[in-house]
Amino acid sequence: MKKFWNERTLQGTIEYVNFPNRGIMHVKDEESGTVYAVVVKNAVPGQQIKVTSGKKRGDKIEAGHVEIINKSPIETDSPCPYFGQCGGCTWLNLRYEDELKLKEKQVRKLITEALPEEQREKLVFEGIKPSPKMLEYRNKMEFTFGDEYKDGPLALGQHRRGGFYDIITVTDCRIVDSDFRAILKSAIDFWGPIYSAKQVSYYRKLQHTGYLRHLLVRKASHTGEILVDLVTTTQEDHDEEINEWVEKLTTLELEGRIVGILHTSNDSIADVVKDEGTKVMTGKGSFTEELLGLKFNVTPFSFFQTNSYSAEVLYETAREYLSGVMRKGTDEKPVVFDLYTGTGTIAQLMAPAAKKVIGVEIVEEAVEAAKENARKNGLENCEFIAGDVLKVIDSVEDKPDMIILDPPRDGIHPKALPKILAFGVPYILYISCKPTSLARDLPSFTEAGYHIVKSVAVDQFPWTASVETIVLLSNKT
Repeated sequence: MKKFWNERTLQGTIEYVNFPNRGIMHVKDEESGTVYAVVVKNAVPGQQIKVTSGKKRGDKIEAGHVEIINKSPIETDSPCPYFGQCGGCTWLNLRYEDELKLKEKQVRKLITEALPEEQREKLVFEGIKPSPKMLEYRNKMEFTFGDEYKDGPLALGQHRRGGFYDIITVTDCRIVDSDFRAILKSAIDFWGPIYSAKQVSYYRKLQHTGYLRHLLVRKASHTGEILVDLVTTTQEDHDEEINEWVEKLTTLELEGRIVGILHTSNDSIADVVKDEGTKVMTGKGSFTEELLGLKFNVTPFSFFQTNSYSAEVLYETAREYLSGVMRKGTDEKPVVFDLYTGTGTIAQLMAPAAKKVIGVEIVEEAVEAAKENARKNGLENCEFIAGDVLKVIDSVEDKPDMIILDPPRDGIHPKALPKILAFGVPYILYISCKPTSLARDLPSFTEAGYHIVKSVAVDQFPWTASVETIVLLSNKT
């Protein structure tokens, strides 16, 4: 007897998309009567598709090969020539308003299902706030060296969708501006011929051999300052070529201006941009960005929101949420903990309304930048501590009246969460860049007596599957 889930083609219509990009259609095995949910990556609601069935887990089947029979009514043409091949964007085949609706539904569903039954009807979810800029919005890109196919010419850009090894050169990428594209083209035009002549290599992840790894470009959207960082291994010596490329970079005609060109060494086996020693080739090792009237010094590897335009929406909303519950009718100002503070952006925005703000961040480089930022902005009530939140909060003498959480994508460390909850502060602001991590953490807050005062999604990453969420929690009745 044929097995329904692995010996036939399944056909149907995508009903909805779970975060981040898992389209769902239901099919029925007429013989057994079982209804299966077929999971299709990067699908759009309303698409009629045919798939070969893959792995089965319970009543879920992962789609194998996907064939689109009819497009969704909400699909449109993509403005990017690489869409569908490049793994950078997910929703460039939608109108922006439809992408926002999709993300809003995803976040609302995740938050609602994470709450106990008695809190679901009372949930205040204020929808999603769009990015002020839909294209050319990113202020940071990590381009990867490689090839598009085995033994092909040198490529520099993004990983192919669904691939780990193939790299697509994206000189016409639509989520960065013309300066990023010009710098990328300069790099591939310079290093490509040298690679073809077998005088330089790129880093091969399987063999752990090669030289060229990444090109890191950061540009301040509001000041126009640009930082360029070539990331290589130490397996080869190409100082002469790097110096020649630096000279060519300085002659590029750009809308912004390059304030620093760096060379970072990275011999880590992991496929990440890691700083194991950085040399400033020309200029300086940081750039300045401005958000909501404050100036921020940003270094190559310190965390800073990748969409400056939408970051202002995010931080202004966070400030509004907290300002609404700051103590009123008293001269006493609160002590605020800003955990996972990055370069101290939120901490400094809240400083004028606080007695003291203590920011904790594991990246020492970011902490030094946060201290310098606070000094430049004339804020004397900010203290920044370098270290793991899990360990640092036990040693801080001050006790918080309010806590801000802006953890990395994986959410709050399970061992840190009880320590945070033990403070029993009346208000906690949780900013999440991955709503599934937020949904995982929320039950711990509700079990500790917290409820959601209000929440909202903010689209920091147009056309991608990512979205930010702000949740204000309180244990006050």
